[in-house]
Formats: sequence, C-alpha cells, structure tokens
Amino acid sequence: MSTVADTLKLATRTLAAHSDSPELDAEVLLSTVLGVARPALIVRGEEPVSAELLHAFRELIDRRADGIPVAYLTGRREFWSLPLKVTPAVLVPRHETELLVELALKVIPKTEERRVLDLGTGSGAVALAIASERPLARVTGVDVSPAALGVARDNARALALPNVAWRLGSWFVAVPRECFAAIVANPPYVATGDPALAALKAEPELALLGGYAGLDALGAIIDGAPAHLERGGWLVLEHGSTQHRKVASMLERRGFGRVETHVDFSGRPRVTLGNFQPSH
Repeated sequence: MSTVADTLKLATRTLAAHSDSPELDAEVLLSTVLGVARPALIVRGEEPVSAELLHAFRELIDRRADGIPVAYLTGRREFWSLPLKVTPAVLVPRHETELLVELALKVIPKTEERRVLDLGTGSGAVALAIASERPLARVTGVDVSPAALGVARDNARALALPNVAWRLGSWFVAVPRECFAAIVANPPYVATGDPALAALKAEPELALLGGYAGLDALGAIIDGAPAHLERGGWLVLEHGSTQHRKVASMLERRGFGRVETHVDFSGRPRVTLGNFQPSH
C-alpha cells in the first residue's frame, strides 16, 4: 500500500509536464482527498493511503494533467484571504488580480459611504474583497452569466457580507442611470488566437476573450464609464501585460486624468486607473 509521501512523489512526477507548480498541486489535491490541511501531509508521510482514496486521488491527478485547474477540482480558491467557492462557470481568481483590489481600496475611503461597481464580477472575488475591507461601501457586482452570479451570491452568503448586491446584464446595461464613486473591472482581455488560450481551455471563454486585439471589453467599459461615474470618480482596470499603453491612451481620450499604470508581483504592467473630472 502506497504511503502519503510516495503518493505525492509519484503525482508530482506525473504533473511535472502539465503544471507550473506540480508539487503544490499534488499536495492540495491529496490534502483534499484525505480531508487534512497541507502541513499535515508531512507529519503523515509514512502513513498508508487506502485503495479507495488512492483511486480518488489518481482521478484528480489525471484531470489536472488534462488541464483542469486545481480550483475546479477542489471547488474552492482563496483570494484576498477570503475562501471562495469556484466552479467552471467562473474564472479562477488569480493572485495578480489582488492588485486591482489594492488600488481600488486606495481610492475608496474607509470612513465614508461610497457606491462601487464591479463589472464582470464572476465569482465575486473583487467585489467581496472590497466589501470586506470597506464595510461602509455599497458594492454592486455585475455579470452577464446567471451561473456566475449564482456562485457570487453563494460566496457572499458564506462570507456574511451584507453590503454587496448583484445584477445580471452586460456591463452598464445592468445599472441604467446609476452613478458610482469607483468602477473596477477585470474584463475579458485575451486576444483571439492568443497561444495562452491553450492553457485556459477549461475556463469560460466568455470571461476570457476580448476580441481580435483583446481590447473590445476594455474599450466598451472605458467608453461607457463617464456616464456612470461621479465627478472625481475612479475607473480601475485590469488588462494584459502588453495592453497598458493602449488602455492608458483610451482613458486619456475619454477625458480621464491622473492616469497611472501599476505592475503586478511579477513586474508586469497589470492595472491602469484614471480619474474622471468632466470639463462641464
């Protein structure tokens, strides 16, 4: 009978050609199957794994090798230290998207009530992170996918965050005649035909593809934002690492000032924001 340590070694070797983090993936999946925390795997290294649990684990490893994200296999993902439910109806929240939250929090006061809009909310990760840090804010998460909004609602209930509302619809269609102090978005920005799509095949195309150059959704949001921002409001956008100059240019053409781009933890341009100060 295989031990915990041997099972992990074999699984890590299996995933080496399919994952950037094969050891971590194997540990997360085995800890899920065994119902223990990851650190416990070291302590239990010499313990045997039953045939039934080994079979369940190998099935998960095979699915991971086929490109299924770990978060879909476990049904959960941590974002901004919040435990989130994740399903194939939503993108897997990425660590780099925490920069979007960090920058949004800098322009949303702690001690004043503000209305905040999260476009393309998916699992609700960004909206819920902001709501958790700014309890006086009234956060609205919008998504065109009913299934995605179902996941977001489940996460809000599980986290007991009452200051978030959800709307179904495409971008600003879901919030007609409403204005906000800040609008944040992590929209689809992968260009059609981008080789990176091969590694994202298990995730919803609707939340990934941004047209020929990957700028369709970003452009639509930038064009529509002025009608939904209060004077002095902020638009904060995540984008691809090669799109920052075009995004900044689009913001400036729409009259946004104080346009800045910030790099993620890998040093790649990832989030650009601008301040709305209408001339009249």
